[in-house]
Amino acid sequence: MDYVLTPPCSEEEIRVLRAGDRVTLQETLFGIRDATQIHMFDHGRKTKFDLTGHAVIHTAPNVRQVEPSNSCPVGYGPICIGTTTSARMERFTRPLMEHCGVRMIIGKGGLLEESARAFQDLGGVYLAIVGGAAALETTWIQRIVDVDLDDLNPESLWQFEIKNFGPLLVGMDSHGESLFEQVRADSAARRDAALHSLGVSD
Repeated sequence: MDYVLTPPCSEEEIRVLRAGDRVTLQETLFGIRDATQIHMFDHGRKTKFDLTGHAVIHTAPNVRQVEPSNSCPVGYGPICIGTTTSARMERFTRPLMEHCGVRMIIGKGGLLEESARAFQDLGGVYLAIVGGAAALETTWIQRIVDVDLDDLNPESLWQFEIKNFGPLLVGMDSHGESLFEQVRADSAARRDAALHSLGVSD
């Protein structure tokens, strides 16, 4: 199924999504990365943004400083906004959802069991994007609307205005399904079958 969502989204809207569905996002997206979350959850720093019902993307964008204008209201213009690997930010999924109200996490490579439980318990999803697609992603960013925790630049907390951001693949849903686990299980089964056919024991 294909869905077009304009955050903020309710838990009910997110629980409709199933692994394998495709989602395109409109209007607002927040960029976040390791240092951002370390400062928020390990050091107790607060953000001015209300992330309730929103999507965050794992990124540390390449930006340029410019004179503030309507197209660059906080003096930053996007150069290249790509997605980074999510697994190392595994421990922040539940805090993002419980304390900040985040509903969707966008990244590459998937998340693990703790995140899967958080998605089930709280009503969230992981939206996967193909690695190496930064140039395409950047075309979906209309402008950088605002920024917070900017002493961490480029791992600041960014607010992007987006248009037709996607389609993104629902890689993990709120019902315990994970395309990443399915791929891992299928790969292990194929490996075992190949070794067996060669008379090799694991």
